[in-house]
Amino acid sequence: MAQKKELSQARSYIKSGNYDGADQLMMNLLKDTANRANEKVYLTLYDAVRGKYNQGNEKFYLKQSLDTAAFFGNVNRMFMVLETLDSIDARPDKKGRVAPSYRKRHASQMDAQRSNLFNGGVFHVRKGNWKDAYKFFQTYIDCRKQPLFTGYDYNTRDKRMPEAAYWATFSAYKQHDPELTLRYQNTALLDSSRAAFTLQYVAEAYLWQNDRDLYLTTLQEGFRRFPQFAYFFPRLIDEYTRLGQHEKALAAADSAIAVNDSSQLFLFAKSSALLRLERNEACIEVCQRLIQLNDSLSEVYFNAGTAHMNIAMMASEDNDKKTASQHYQSARTYMETYRKMCPDEKSKWAPALYRIYLNLNMGRQFDEIDELLKK
Repeated sequence: MAQKKELSQARSYIKSGNYDGADQLMMNLLKDTANRANEKVYLTLYDAVRGKYNQGNEKFYLKQSLDTAAFFGNVNRMFMVLETLDSIDARPDKKGRVAPSYRKRHASQMDAQRSNLFNGGVFHVRKGNWKDAYKFFQTYIDCRKQPLFTGYDYNTRDKRMPEAAYWATFSAYKQHDPELTLRYQNTALLDSSRAAFTLQYVAEAYLWQNDRDLYLTTLQEGFRRFPQFAYFFPRLIDEYTRLGQHEKALAAADSAIAVNDSSQLFLFAKSSALLRLERNEACIEVCQRLIQLNDSLSEVYFNAGTAHMNIAMMASEDNDKKTASQHYQSARTYMETYRKMCPDEKSKWAPALYRIYLNLNMGRQFDEIDELLKK
């Protein structure tokens, strides 16, 4: 009896335009689990929320003051209410038959409003309301699997689905939520204009989950598809270096250089990989080319100096004093330049110059470095 009374009161509220009152009454009824299977409650709630939405629409067209967030919120709520109602309406009868009474009409009504879910998501993205933005795009995307929209085939017919999935992925990424970032990645990647960014967010999500294998796989895919996109190449090289896979780092650098042979980033990565592989002569050649392109890259001088020093040490082991001396002299030039450019990197240039000055019998310079290292 109490339920009937509140339903009757809510309908009276709706007729008089008091949609908030009807909304509140129905929400109070739904707090009781006994009412959550009552179709009339959801139908009345839907009418109340739709009434508020229509009021907002009227204000919009009349160019009156409008709470835009609340307006879009009512759109999302209509979908939530009718999707829940549909699940109740579609329960099989005693003979196992399923014949939903409201699906066709409600699906048609919500299909006409679905673009406002997308618009609501965009509104919240612009406001930086990532959590709310995600909810709108989630509702928009998940229509494709809702029984309410059986036959609408949004996956095939909706050309904006990939874009919606991208914005959902972006909104989840901004919340630093790896699970939600990964949820719609396959659909988001169908948005070719934003696929590079999607792969970046996916890679970060795997890193947040400490899944280094999938992180690496995503970096590889991103680099293969977008070799000059700023995110993938340096992190791929870092990951190969971390794993000690220097041949793969070198191969990646060569692939990148094939796309852009004047990229200082690609050439520097190659010089570093060659240095780690102890291919010192090749490293020096790449460093010399880099210095011709840009003589202000300090780490290039360090790589070149280290490579010359490595050759000198090997020559010393072979008792080839002349070759050793020549390369120590070259190493000195590069390493002293590096010192001038990066005076705070003492842990890198000081041990190198110590060995260089020692082998070149440069007593005064050696004593200075020795004193520095003792400090």
